[in-house]
Amino acid sequence: MVAFGKYLQRKQIEEWRGYYINYKLMKKKVKQYAEQIQGGSQHPRHVLKDFSRMLDTQIETTVLFMLEQQGLLAGRLAILRETHDSILEQPDISKIVELRESYRDVGRDLLQLLKFVELNAIGLRKILKKFDKRFGYRFADYYVKTRANHPYSQLQQVFKHVGVGAVVGAISRNLHELQENEGSFYSIYDQPVLPLQDPVVEAIKTAVDKLTHSTNFLNFLAQHALIMQDELVTPSEDAIDERAYHFNSLLLNLGNTFLYMVNTYIIVPTADDYSMSLGAAATVCGVVIGSMAIAQVFSSVYFSAWSNKSYFKPLVFSSIALFIGNLMYALAYDANSIALLLLGRVCCGLGSARAVNRRYISDCVPLRIRMQASAGFVSASALGMACGPALAGLLQIKFKFYKFTFNQSTLPGWVMAVAWLFYLVWLCISFKEPLRDTEDEEKTNPNETTSMTDRVESSRVEDGLRKPLLITSGIKPEDEEDCNESEESQEDSHKPANSFRSAYQLLTPSVKVQLLIYFMLKYAMEILLSESSVITSYYFSWSTSSVAIFLACLGLTVLPINILVGSYISNMFEDRQILLTSEIIVFFGILFSFNLFVPYTVPQYVISGLVMFVAAEVLEGVNLSLLSRVMSSRLSKGTYNGGLLSTEAGTLARVVADVTITLGGYLGRGHLLNATLLPSLVICIGSIVATCCTYNSLY
Repeated sequence: MVAFGKYLQRKQIEEWRGYYINYKLMKKKVKQYAEQIQGGSQHPRHVLKDFSRMLDTQIETTVLFMLEQQGLLAGRLAILRETHDSILEQPDISKIVELRESYRDVGRDLLQLLKFVELNAIGLRKILKKFDKRFGYRFADYYVKTRANHPYSQLQQVFKHVGVGAVVGAISRNLHELQENEGSFYSIYDQPVLPLQDPVVEAIKTAVDKLTHSTNFLNFLAQHALIMQDELVTPSEDAIDERAYHFNSLLLNLGNTFLYMVNTYIIVPTADDYSMSLGAAATVCGVVIGSMAIAQVFSSVYFSAWSNKSYFKPLVFSSIALFIGNLMYALAYDANSIALLLLGRVCCGLGSARAVNRRYISDCVPLRIRMQASAGFVSASALGMACGPALAGLLQIKFKFYKFTFNQSTLPGWVMAVAWLFYLVWLCISFKEPLRDTEDEEKTNPNETTSMTDRVESSRVEDGLRKPLLITSGIKPEDEEDCNESEESQEDSHKPANSFRSAYQLLTPSVKVQLLIYFMLKYAMEILLSESSVITSYYFSWSTSSVAIFLACLGLTVLPINILVGSYISNMFEDRQILLTSEIIVFFGILFSFNLFVPYTVPQYVISGLVMFVAAEVLEGVNLSLLSRVMSSRLSKGTYNGGLLSTEAGTLARVVADVTITLGGYLGRGHLLNATLLPSLVICIGSIVATCCTYNSLY
């Protein structure tokens, strides 16, 4: 393995050598810090302060030079513009060719500048990871977050290459104007989609895309989806992604996500009426709704394992299971069988392919659009959550066809059965099974060894995060980039978890607390949603349409809240501050929902429910955003991955909540509200206490 320091030295432009990040110096400083802390001559806080100051100085040198070079390129473009204008007046083919080559020279110099930025960005990331590994302190995340979010941030210049876009636009526009040979000059703004681009422009765009980070909102939504991925992706790996990518297949994957969420929530407004029509108590709706979640606990595991071999077959099975389950749900009315009703919902739960949906995005979508695809996953889920109750509110008709009854209780089953049948046909026609890793082994790029080493380094860094800040006397400092790892240790260090137990052992205390928070918020949200029809009909005599409108309005808040948090709030406050504040707001939302001393009113129920739901949505986004950054990379692949763990935690919360509603029904509908809110309050208090205990370890 070639050390990055030597690689950086070899790739440096000789004239710019003094402006690169001094990786070798900083690596020596990290080693000195380790010796000083071990010897007791330096306090860790002083080390952090001194290292931060050194990084700031290094970045400032790099950024000022980058801005200087951008200015020189802009000056050359201004001079070429004058020549360009004179050619417009008297077109000359030889001068046009000469001018185009001059623009290309500027473009090639811009490519060199982009490579300069890329090398410095990689060097900065690697030295931060090296520091974290050596000291077991998550300094990298603190440093990047505090610097990148500052209004005068120089770090943004490195990672977001501010100002480069204007230079790229000038080169692209002028080269296109000179592209026609017969004096025909068209602007790129007149032809926004160009079939052919100058090779230099294409190379520049590729380099820019490689450096570009997605917007805060897309990044926030993607982390909300908890699509786990390796931090370091090599060009060869991304090429495999490009071969595996198929747009229609991605749409089908997102369509499965949307339909499943519609299927989950379309029965909520009418589940109590359906239960009563079959001779059961209204509170049995908790079991009816929760039976789907119970089955999902088990289906998530086998779907996650199945996705190791195929994506098409699990999606086909999911569609068939959901088609049959909805038919059984619809036929239970005429059969007068509560057992058939529950069996239909269980069958629907067995068709939950959300683990496959997440895995497909993680493995089969190119890195350049993976953030958008992940955001699409969250958006599809939110839209399905809103459309389900809204659709139920529209199905307020009743008629019979032969021996089959169609009414507000059975129509959700019939409608979803038809929807899944159409989806199955579309799936069989349009889905393309992506290439598996085993099919690509013979085509593996020679750089695969380097790729494995990078992944090993990433895994070892994460292992270092779990060590205490002070270095123990039994551990010798080592330079992981200057030593060669054996093949066996490389494979072991990146081996995915092979059971829930091994996955659990990879979780740090702070990650366990975040999973507890996720359980709490899902439990509270499920209590609010699942018992809404029973509570509102008892206290306010709401109709099914009124309940459907209320639930649809709650669902429609999801995307606006994510936009607000992802684009604004997350830039103003630390994630841990938003996390704790949201938990406290959820606590007050639950507290004000209790029916204690005064008559229960619609404003009290709606406002407290809305406050709790919105705060829980904020909490979910921030919590999963944190989880996606701190979970071990060993949980990014395999059956027992990070997405599966979060899915299981949320599903278990829903199961417990729905069982709580059914058990609370034995106390009578008048006591159901307080009986179900009390466990929510206790779990919320527990999560707040746990968050406070681990607050300093969050970032």
